Amino acid sequence: QVQLVESGGGLVQAGASLRLSCTASGLTFNMYAMGWFRQAPGKEREFVAAISRSGSNTNYADSLQGRFTISIGNAKNTVYLQINSLKPEDTAVYSCAAGFSYTDTQSIQYRYWGQGTQVTVSS
Repeated sequence: QVQLVESGGGLVQAGASLRLSCTASGLTFNMYAMGWFRQAPGKEREFVAAISRSGSNTNYADSLQGRFTISIGNAKNTVYLQINSLKPEDTAVYSCAAGFSYTDTQSIQYRYWGQGTQVTVSS
């Protein structure tokens, strides 16, 4: 059974940093590209970032370049999303997903999903 479990969210003040984690089990991690998406209240799910199977290639939403960094952990079954200089508009549920290409930016292109972790940024 495939499981993706996110952690690291919370309530923070604007300007703070967070590192979100997504730990995978039940799948061969290096066969999947991994992505992060977010969904704010009342809005559609939005692509944030993705990383290739090897970890060598990354892809970021154009509007989010610079403050977000996706990486794969040394254990090779964990993907991270570092978010710096958090803004109130970053408030959302952040979810990780496993797919087939780091160039994919649509939710439907990802096969497995975690439940998400809430990030709330106060001003």
